Amino acid sequence: MTASPDLKKTALAEIHERLGAKMVDFGGWYMPVQYAPILEEAKIVRTRCGLFDLSHMGRVRITGPDREKYVDSIATNHVAAMKQGDVRYSFFCHANGGTIDDLLIYKYDDAVYLVINAGNTPKDLAHMRAHVKNYQIHLEDQTDTWQMLALQGPSSERILQKLTKIPLHEIKYYKHRGHGVNGVANAWVSRTGYTGEDGFEVYVPRSEYASLWNAVLEAGREFGIAPIGLGARDTLRLEAGMPLYGHELADDINPMEAGLDFAIKFAEGKNFLGREALLRAKEHACRRLVGLRAESKRVPRQGYNVYSPGGGSIGFVCSGTPSPTLNANIGTAYVATEFSAVGTKLEIDMRGTREPAVVVPIPFYKRAK
Repeated sequence: MTASPDLKKTALAEIHERLGAKMVDFGGWYMPVQYAPILEEAKIVRTRCGLFDLSHMGRVRITGPDREKYVDSIATNHVAAMKQGDVRYSFFCHANGGTIDDLLIYKYDDAVYLVINAGNTPKDLAHMRAHVKNYQIHLEDQTDTWQMLALQGPSSERILQKLTKIPLHEIKYYKHRGHGVNGVANAWVSRTGYTGEDGFEVYVPRSEYASLWNAVLEAGREFGIAPIGLGARDTLRLEAGMPLYGHELADDINPMEAGLDFAIKFAEGKNFLGREALLRAKEHACRRLVGLRAESKRVPRQGYNVYSPGGGSIGFVCSGTPSPTLNANIGTAYVATEFSAVGTKLEIDMRGTREPAVVVPIPFYKRAK
């Protein structure tokens, strides 16, 4: 596609075009959906290493003496209990428990850093600003001034280690550490990921981003690294059982229903927005997120209705994809709680034809440790 003047661009837009990427509008950003066939890209990440441009995601730095109290008032995870260098998955919720967004929280000695979804960045910032109240904090939107990339795959540590003196083997899962990558003194690294594989994120000022991207591709050449688009990223995250806002999470879906209660902390004194509604949902969830494996050659797609065999509608599909790792067609769905047990036989209405499916555990795929 030709970039509309209204679309935002990361610092790599021209590089993506030169690499032959198919570009799309993703959450208001001009982003690469694929460089090669999507299933081929997914296999590269599972077996070698893929490089992702993630600079469309929102980045917010919060400072000030009340930063932890403030974030704990609007986010479900417990910032005050985190240690410097920790990363935690969390949610912003409405008072009724519905999900405004899912996000990552990074803890520093002098700041709390949030990474939020690209399409939700404007509403997240509005939500955060609406709840500042009397907290002594400063919100800095760094989405445009800082950029981020991710390496994902078995070779990611060996590739990135070429470009930094940070001992990457010491960074545990869901931890972060700095500074210094590719000669950029204030660059920093985290180890999270959204594919089910080992990997890292690197954060740098916008002016240094293109040179970092090129340096990572060069460092990874001997390992078969390749740039990967958002299409394969969606396939990989679904195989790994990771939710995507607008699919498994939404304003009318609460994270308890999604089985994501590990990111909700009902600590004493932590009266975050949505707390009471989520406590009720914990005890009385009438639907559950489940994994589905289609037992036909057709792929479940978002919005398809799910039925009990020969019976009525009991839910809907959230996401679906052909899985190159599992050689199966998989999906997620919200179904009535009584139909959520692993092994339950269901049917999916695929454009007028009911196709058989079975409830399977989430995640669909776990990498070997």
